[in-house]
Amino acid sequence: MFFERPESGECAILVHLDMADEADRESPKELEELALSAGADPVDMLTGSRFQPSPKTFIGSGKVEELKALVRMHEAELVIFNHALSPGQERNLEREIQCRVLDRTGLILDIFAQRARTHEGKLQVELAQLEHMSTRLVRGWTHLERQKGGIGLRGPGETQLETDRRLLRARIKSILKRLGKVRKQRDQGRRARSRAEVPTVSLVGYTNAGKSTLFNNITQSEVYAADQLFATLDPTLRRVELDDVGPAILADTVGFIRHLPHKLVEAFRATLQETTEATLLLHVIDAFDEDRQSHIDEVLSVLSEIGAEEVPTLEVYNKIDLMDGAEARIDRDDLGKPVRVWLSAVTGAGTDLLFQAVSELLADDIFHQQLCLKPNEGNLRAQFYAQGAVVNEMVDEQGQMNLEVRLQRKDLLQILSRMNIAPERYLGPDVNRPEWLHT
Repeated sequence: MFFERPESGECAILVHLDMADEADRESPKELEELALSAGADPVDMLTGSRFQPSPKTFIGSGKVEELKALVRMHEAELVIFNHALSPGQERNLEREIQCRVLDRTGLILDIFAQRARTHEGKLQVELAQLEHMSTRLVRGWTHLERQKGGIGLRGPGETQLETDRRLLRARIKSILKRLGKVRKQRDQGRRARSRAEVPTVSLVGYTNAGKSTLFNNITQSEVYAADQLFATLDPTLRRVELDDVGPAILADTVGFIRHLPHKLVEAFRATLQETTEATLLLHVIDAFDEDRQSHIDEVLSVLSEIGAEEVPTLEVYNKIDLMDGAEARIDRDDLGKPVRVWLSAVTGAGTDLLFQAVSELLADDIFHQQLCLKPNEGNLRAQFYAQGAVVNEMVDEQGQMNLEVRLQRKDLLQILSRMNIAPERYLGPDVNRPEWLHT
């Protein structure tokens, strides 16, 4: 048996070619995982190499004959290519091998269709599928003659293909209109969080890197997580508490993959906007994966495509429980700033270090000093306690309260403003330094 086969699924032959151009190369292992994630039953793989694809059938005529023999031998119902095929190539291949053909883009779209759970996710997937299908409609119709005439039906008529294209355009227009409403609702939520100055931390990374497992570990949630590609499709937001920062929003997002179809990137732009407008990105990386560097490069490429390359990023190397001798730790740059955290989302080792690193990156303007409050300043003392900013307190013989206070400078300024106290009293003449003015 070629693969470990699931209980059921369509019997499929996989096709993978090594192309001369490195940029066009795909991973055969990833094709197997994609097929299994879609519920297919892969029984064999046809491999080969070409300098460039054949314009007619992508693979050469000899490989087409090999493929026909494999389809007959295994009585396969489906042939899956690890490449993007043109509509003409799909039609020619189906005509030659007498079997349904699916390319890499169509396979990923099918997985997304199975995984979508929310109303928005289903709309986004349907939009991407319809746009992909619009160039392939002719494949499904062999009866392209005009509609027959008759009483009340005479005239130029309309081909079945033209009817389908008209209905498809109307459906796309309807979905775009409904997605527009969803985007407005998302924008309202983001604006509300912005007004409340609540930072957003977004998990990004290659598919199956362990984002949802880490998300569940951090937030004590029960988001669906599995060892398969694209287990998560719909974004999930949860509130977390961070030292020195307070409340923050953690967002779990769809995983990226090599050569993610542009139609999907465009369809999921509203969802991915959680990434582009995040305060901090946690780039989750499968540290145990031998292809991790190419996966890192692909994630950076998608982030650039959606306009998120400038968002501050912390690398999170996950799955250290699978690595011999690996320990949880924080890697820092020359200035002592966290740049990388090593952890295991499954065992929980290192998640405390992740919280520490995120807090350091988000709370980069901390006020930590001893304050001496007079006996009549009990209200100010209460404000500090309400903020959770009091580290330690001692009262002297004169009734003065000596507080050790730690909080963000902007929160201190807000407290002093509410109490009508001049900031210079505690922050000194440097309170108007340019880097403080944003508070």
